[in-house]
Amino acid sequence: MWSRELPAAPSSVTVIKDCKGDSRIAPTKYFLSFVVEIQPEILLQTDNSVGIDLGFKTFATLSDGRKVDAPKQLKKRIKKYRKLSKSLSKKTKGSKRYEKARARVAKFHAKL
Repeated sequence: MWSRELPAAPSSVTVIKDCKGDSRIAPTKYFLSFVVEIQPEILLQTDNSVGIDLGFKTFATLSDGRKVDAPKQLKKRIKKYRKLSKSLSKKTKGSKRYEKARARVAKFHAKL
């Protein structure tokens, strides 16, 4: 499925396989990455500039001191991701339960 049209003919294409693995838990997905050469857009020059620092506790801190809180949905997802990762770390590498847990983490990470 095309997400958008290419602005020019691609010079190279890379096929990326999703790391979910087990097709019984989640289907394997493939992504294509295209290298396209385009002319850069020239932006208007302004004297206003703002620096942004991204983090987990505060989503963004601007250079003028203002803080933007992270959305609650993101905090919930991070908590669930930590729980899944912790569960994965307690499994024995190479076991079927390890592979199931690894697939769950990969599937959740793709959504995150």
